[in-house]
Amino acid sequence: MPVALTYPGVYIQEIPSGSRSISGAATSIAAFVGGFSRGPINTPVRMFHVGDFDTHMGGVHTSSETSYAVSQFFTNGGGESYAVRVGGGTNGSVSVDSWNGLTTTTLVFNAGRQFQGEPVEDPGAWNNHIRIDVDYLTTDPTSLFNLSVTEIRHVDGLEVPVRNETYRNVSMGAAHPRFVQSVVNDNSMMVQIADFVGTDMPAPTGYYSGSQTVANYAAMADNNTMDIDLGDGTARSVVVDATTKPTTSAGAALMLQNAIRDTHPADPLWAQCQVVARGDRIAVYTGRNSTAYRAGHMVSITDTAGDFAVTTALEGSTEANVQQYAMNTAAAAGFQTAQTAGADGGAPTAAQLRGNRNARTGIYALEDVDIFNLLLIPEASDLNNGNVADMSSVISPAIAYCEEQRAFMLIDPPENLNSAEEAIEWLDEVAGAGLRHRNTAAYYPRVRVPDPNNDNRLRTIAPSGTVAGVYARRDSEAGIWTAAAGITASLRNVISFNHNLTNNEIGLLNPIGLNCLRNGGVSGNIVWGARTLRGANELASEWTYVPVRRTALFIEESLFRGLQWTLFMPNDEPLWSEIRIAVTSFMQGLFRQGAFQGSSPDQAFFVKCDAETTTQADIDAGVVNILVGMAPLKPAEFVVVSFQLMNNSGS
Repeated sequence: MPVALTYPGVYIQEIPSGSRSISGAATSIAAFVGGFSRGPINTPVRMFHVGDFDTHMGGVHTSSETSYAVSQFFTNGGGESYAVRVGGGTNGSVSVDSWNGLTTTTLVFNAGRQFQGEPVEDPGAWNNHIRIDVDYLTTDPTSLFNLSVTEIRHVDGLEVPVRNETYRNVSMGAAHPRFVQSVVNDNSMMVQIADFVGTDMPAPTGYYSGSQTVANYAAMADNNTMDIDLGDGTARSVVVDATTKPTTSAGAALMLQNAIRDTHPADPLWAQCQVVARGDRIAVYTGRNSTAYRAGHMVSITDTAGDFAVTTALEGSTEANVQQYAMNTAAAAGFQTAQTAGADGGAPTAAQLRGNRNARTGIYALEDVDIFNLLLIPEASDLNNGNVADMSSVISPAIAYCEEQRAFMLIDPPENLNSAEEAIEWLDEVAGAGLRHRNTAAYYPRVRVPDPNNDNRLRTIAPSGTVAGVYARRDSEAGIWTAAAGITASLRNVISFNHNLTNNEIGLLNPIGLNCLRNGGVSGNIVWGARTLRGANELASEWTYVPVRRTALFIEESLFRGLQWTLFMPNDEPLWSEIRIAVTSFMQGLFRQGAFQGSSPDQAFFVKCDAETTTQADIDAGVVNILVGMAPLKPAEFVVVSFQLMNNSGS
């Protein structure tokens, strides 16, 4: 817009260049749908490396075929990906009462996390490794408390922390800026606090004495004896040396701590015990680096036969409680009054894998993902022992969804295929079910990999995760237009196959569109095929090859995203010119990278957007038509070397 000329002088204005750029879309973001040992149900979880996979989805799990596919994806060069967990199991929970003597439930913890502002359950046996601590070492112990959530792992009988979340100075008041439900639910990756009523403060974990005074300490007799149970179910006598009377809670805590530690110095449950002052109270915590440690068990202190001279000191008016709150099978105790152990569910069903679009479950949970390029559902192929009809009930809608999202799908052969003849029969059934689509490819045979859950013995798994990783690796090395096949397409962490193919068997499978995996001698185990399921010779499809189809999808997605600015612009030659410039520049960039056939841009691609492609009728309807063509590179499947003897008889 011209500047307003209101005074004599020099005016500066910036004029748009009319040049816009189009960036290439991602090419190898994989989406996995299936069962996992943990993770929020029907919620896409973004992962960038195997560490994210272990943290959010539980890593490789014996009962999860999809988990092995994800692991192989990262091992073979894959990067950004999404995992959607379906199926599930029992969700763990634990209820915590207030310590005001009314035994009213004040906090209920469920395993889960937030997604788009709503709590999502994260069920499974992993829930039983959640531990929760409450203490009152805060800026205001009368109204604020600290909450700690820990995930543990059992190592040689010990509970070893692997992840911790700490929320300090939280409040039970809904109007407080540190309202515990809001703080925890918005930030925790392990638990959600259910709705509750009231503002009663939750009972702290461990043993808390009653309020102490200097008079209490002055009245303590020497060599008082107390029976103390630090949660292992056995009360042991502890003699407290009170020759020198403490004058503060901190002094009394140190005196008691020394007495407990000296009683059983060989057991970390006792030798690492901590006794600390919490205001005018004294708190007792067991050492947790002990095989005798049990979360959810009581810590208690009782007087022994009247030997404890002043019952109001340490023991009197106490709140004995569990050492940690836990979602496990321990009996309810102390202020932990109700709990549900988490449990793993069974294998996902066809309905769970397929999901519901309106509810955004199953494959349709990916509606919440900006972009994915590869879809893998390894468990679909083994539904009902490899029944193609059951597989089709999942794969058919998945293919339709991939076409809509401009994504490519890898279909796995079922576990019961062990010969080329069986593979051919299976592919005939797949064709009969209408699954031969230009956006799909299948690879045979299944691969055998070391199983970390079974002492690295070989396990036969679906090949799709491994192949998807090879796709991602080759995309970054040579571009999406290069076939992920041949001696450069090595299969990492693949020791062998459930069927070793011969050249003659490959000669049967390749022409019908089933890509092969084989041992390439010094090249190791490699991908030996690059056809889509429309790539059978008899179909004579223009989408025979995987790299051709994936390149087309890449260009379509890039143009879809890069031309959003054209919407609602005046539909005339200036707009068409800008479109031509932007698209031509994008295609020219691909040409320079070697994405197309031809020695010049004119031979490699064309872009048209003018009055010929967009008529007046189109303009009246608000339509702009852009025609883009390309000459794609196609892989050399057959290299023929002609050999001839020369007659060198001379003249």
